[in-house]
Amino acid sequence: MSSSIEFDPIRLPPEAEELRKEVRAFLKEEIAAGTFDPHSAHLGKSFNPEFSRKVGERGWIGLTWPKEYGGQERSFLERYVVTEEFRVSGAPARAHFTADRQSGPMLLKYAPDEVKQDIVPRITRGECYFCIGMSEPDSGSDLFAAKTKAEKTADGWRINGRKVWTSNAHRSHYMIGLFRTSSATDDNRRHGLTQFLVDMSTPGITVRPLLHLTGNHEFNEVIFEDALLPENAVLGEVDSAWKQATSELAYERSGPERFLETIYILPELVNVLGKEPDVRGAEGIGRLVAQLHTLRRMSISVNGMLAAGKEPVLEGSVVKDLGTNWEQALPAKARELSAFAQSDPGNRADFDELMRFATLIAPKLTIQGGTREILRGIIARGLGLR
Repeated sequence: MSSSIEFDPIRLPPEAEELRKEVRAFLKEEIAAGTFDPHSAHLGKSFNPEFSRKVGERGWIGLTWPKEYGGQERSFLERYVVTEEFRVSGAPARAHFTADRQSGPMLLKYAPDEVKQDIVPRITRGECYFCIGMSEPDSGSDLFAAKTKAEKTADGWRINGRKVWTSNAHRSHYMIGLFRTSSATDDNRRHGLTQFLVDMSTPGITVRPLLHLTGNHEFNEVIFEDALLPENAVLGEVDSAWKQATSELAYERSGPERFLETIYILPELVNVLGKEPDVRGAEGIGRLVAQLHTLRRMSISVNGMLAAGKEPVLEGSVVKDLGTNWEQALPAKARELSAFAQSDPGNRADFDELMRFATLIAPKLTIQGGTREILRGIIARGLGLR
């Protein structure tokens, strides 16, 4: 069965633009207070628990969630504005971001009530951090090939296996993990997967760092050796998590973070080229800004569709594929455009430092959240092409 890809023509409402003013004022105060430096914040300094607590005090974590659990019951488009402003400024929001983006919504939809009452309010206060356990050493982004096993016991579930590329597992309180609870069937390889809430302090869980080229510790390998989870750790229906996981990916793959991770290069490139760039430089910047604007319109559309109760999995996959390709290519394009620019030595030094960092992290951008090959397979299948 095929589907069409449609991006609803959605604009940010007035209340979202009013919220933008509040967020910018808050960020200005935090920068003045020395909480973070917008010129160097992009260099791997994005995890700041105290900043996350301040964001929680403002009510900007779980912005769309029910007030019963500490949320504000505001729109996905207002949340979009918060994410966009934080990303562009380099705000250190990584501690709470995964829980805000996708883990919290999953708990609200599938977790037992006692779990929601305990954990979700802590997320909204900026006190509880999550990681996502999906990819595995032999399966990568092919979720249906997951082998890490969850076996039923008298008191819960015993977990054995490994997850890799698990961002911030070493600093997270919980993981939402995708584990195999039974074998796939001949006619349905999606069968047999279940989602679990994993307390990362559980005995039998070991977290090992996977450093990327900058030397920063962001990714991890997570090893489960007879880790015992309670019965209420199950999220949703046993053996049928594939629907839940693909729905979750609409949140993970569609936000502005999927094309703004190297955005700091663009304003620095403008500074290096100066107020009167040559024709080549002006055309290059124009193309980059036009592409960025297109990605932004698509991302806003997906968030508006989420707000309307839709599940734009295909559209989210398109945003992620195009967006991460764009942000991955940005450093190389900026280097090409700036090669012969006569710029102020100070500006050039800042630009070169940021360029070095962006170039080193660029390879990971089309891997995290789903490789381009997997994404294009999802899109092709949704269009009935495979």
